[in-house]
Amino acid sequence: MKRIYVLASALCMVFASCQKNQEESTEDVMALPQEELSISKEQCGTMGVLEDKIAENPGLIQDMAAVEAHTKLALEGGFTKRLAADGKIEIPIVFHVLYNADSENIPLSQLEDQVAALNEDFNLQNPGRNTIPAEFSAVEGNVGLRFVLEDVIRVKTKKRQWRPDDSMKFSSSDGSDVVNPQEFLNIWVVSNMPYRGGNILGYAQFPGGSWATDGVVMDHRFTGTTPYSTGRTATHEVGHWLNLRHIWGDGGCGATDYVADTPDSDGPSRGCPSYPTVNCGTADMTMNFMDYSDDPCLNMFTEGQKARMLSVFTNGGFRATMAD
Repeated sequence: MKRIYVLASALCMVFASCQKNQEESTEDVMALPQEELSISKEQCGTMGVLEDKIAENPGLIQDMAAVEAHTKLALEGGFTKRLAADGKIEIPIVFHVLYNADSENIPLSQLEDQVAALNEDFNLQNPGRNTIPAEFSAVEGNVGLRFVLEDVIRVKTKKRQWRPDDSMKFSSSDGSDVVNPQEFLNIWVVSNMPYRGGNILGYAQFPGGSWATDGVVMDHRFTGTTPYSTGRTATHEVGHWLNLRHIWGDGGCGATDYVADTPDSDGPSRGCPSYPTVNCGTADMTMNFMDYSDDPCLNMFTEGQKARMLSVFTNGGFRATMAD
């Protein structure tokens, strides 16, 4: 989609256009065996949570506008980033596993599987990337991030479910406090998260938000390798954490994801769409990690998305301390 850089007033318009009726009906978009779990139309709760955060703190609009202004300069070559000797940026992960039932206290192996999936997806090692159509493989990007498991914090909680209101990020509300968010990616793994009539798989906080709540939240059933997951939900949410938007721009044709090399689309994909699926006059990039296709059919980031993500690590960027 066309890259558009906006400041505070334009951001207000973007966020307003993304708002949805809180009372809208939902439908099951994923059948989960042996579980009564309806998935919200908004599988990812990131944009809805952002709306709520802006309602609570309108100043967040200016903070995110500053991130966008820095992104523009970084993409124009105004800043540099520090890299490890092998050319990668290393991101240590602290997992907070919050559990009530024993089944929610997922094993270390499942968390290691999740880290492995992130390393595949951000380094052109995704097992399905050979299915990417030639039209899109020409812009496939190797982001070059290395994720490592730093620590696992396990908390036995009284809560059987969590709403996506960041309460899981505070010990005062029976959750677990963030750990050094300027150095670590914090991922909270929880039980189901009811939202707008269904359940979401995860949500993330964009750059520019409070450090006290910075990170990603995941349903334990969609973390790592499970009967329902190959770990791509976390890839999607980490994309948000690195300032990517949904590939359809959370609107109809003409809505933007602030990236030039992703085609226009009128909404999210479901299942494993065949190629080409045409909307807005172009083929949809349904295999992009920032769409809603099923895990086996999500296989790529673009060069434009790569540049946007890496801009947060440049000098003065919101996550620059991770690249020091």
